[in-house]
Amino acid sequence: MNDQTEMMRVVVARRPGGPDVLEIENRPRPVPGEGEILVRVAAAGVNRPDVLQRMGLYPVPPGASDALGLEVAGEVAAQGANATRYPLGTPVMALVPGGGYADYCVVDERSALPIPAGLTTVEAAGIPETYFTVWTNVFDRGALKAGETLLAHGGTSGIGTTAISLAKAFGARVVATAGSDDKARRCERLGADLGVNYRTEDFVQRTIATTDGRGADVILDMVGGDYVERNYAAAAMDGRIVQIAYLQGQKATVDLRPIMQKRLVHTGSTLRPRSPAEKGVIADALRARVWPLLEAGRCKPIIDSVFPLAEAAKAHERIESSAHVGKIVLTI
Repeated sequence: MNDQTEMMRVVVARRPGGPDVLEIENRPRPVPGEGEILVRVAAAGVNRPDVLQRMGLYPVPPGASDALGLEVAGEVAAQGANATRYPLGTPVMALVPGGGYADYCVVDERSALPIPAGLTTVEAAGIPETYFTVWTNVFDRGALKAGETLLAHGGTSGIGTTAISLAKAFGARVVATAGSDDKARRCERLGADLGVNYRTEDFVQRTIATTDGRGADVILDMVGGDYVERNYAAAAMDGRIVQIAYLQGQKATVDLRPIMQKRLVHTGSTLRPRSPAEKGVIADALRARVWPLLEAGRCKPIIDSVFPLAEAAKAHERIESSAHVGKIVLTI
């Protein structure tokens, strides 16, 4: 049997629902096309969008695999036509539009990056989705600079721990919100200047107080709902609020005056639907600006837990519990 007809395992949701709808299917191993590589997956990250896809709330982009998984790490097993960046056997990690929970995954080589020296494959699998997201939103759209203050909501999530790590590495101050006193302290141990328990404390007041009345220059928000107006209140003059999700609601009624009085910018973005070329631009920026930090140990993905591929449902239960700190990873 040749490579083109060999089978592999993939994890799919057989219908919209809870973690129990996840199951392993056997499918033909994919063949990389023009500018693509085939990665033999060693580990795959688990992310909130995977949960939304499983629930039927996050449509798969046209042409992408319906198997779950948006980030992988492994080695190059095959090359498509004109794929020249990574020779066979090269250890790589990659952002993918789907199909990461599998033995093999096709990757546009522009969305792949070499695994930095000193990182394990499991750690590498926890990087692409959050590092691409934080870079393009906090540093590109939000234009966070050294000496400024970042307010990062969901500080112990994969996105939150990455935002803390990168913001501190680039010289910013960080206020991070979390759902318990213990998690707020965990944010501080991860590098945040202040962790705020949003259940018992007013993050607006704490942010204003810790910045001597100035407020946060950049706010990374995945909550939405009534956080929108509260973010405006917590923002500094010329502040930038970057929306990446809306866990508490996609609609909000807002008072426009703070936007005008503070000259605020409220922007946002999604990552998965972007073209391979756009993702390649982000990958190139990460390799130039962030990879040296990873190789020097100045920032590092925080791994919460690791599950085998066959226990993808347990990994989803873990992320939905919100008890995790950092990334959840599947090993293949």
